[in-house]
Amino acid sequence: MSISLHQASIPLFVRGLKNLASLLEKGAAHAAEKGIDPSELIEARLAPDMLALAAQVQRTSDTAKLSGERLSGIEAPKMPDDETTFPQLQARIAKTIAYLESLPVADVDAGEGRTITLNFGPVKPSFSGADYLFGFALPNFYFHVVTAHDILRHKGVPIGKRDYLGAAA
Repeated sequence: MSISLHQASIPLFVRGLKNLASLLEKGAAHAAEKGIDPSELIEARLAPDMLALAAQVQRTSDTAKLSGERLSGIEAPKMPDDETTFPQLQARIAKTIAYLESLPVADVDAGEGRTITLNFGPVKPSFSGADYLFGFALPNFYFHVVTAHDILRHKGVPIGKRDYLGAAA
């Protein structure tokens, strides 16, 4: 059985983003129930040198939409990373999902033949489309989703593995 780049990317990104949206809903509800200023959760981080929750959501969105762009060749929407509230983060997730769902299957699958070069200053790794997806994009995406989960859990939001995995778990 073979699997296409589209099958291995877009549905996974969409599901992960929907699960992240659910985690944020639970974070917002927890803040309201406990009388916690939502910014306490949105600005929380696991360690001083790690990104805060809002930035984890932004990086999750960026990884998904830029992966869609790099694989399909269709420009992703620009987002300025200025979200400071749960509703703003939810809107960003929804916009990212809408973009991903708009990508034609054939265009994403055509990414298999592309060379994708990233720019990290002096380091510029190049990948085939499949190597980029499996070796960089998916691991990076899930790193940020799980870190967002862990920040909320660390701040007392009653979530667990089933929340991270989503409704199918």
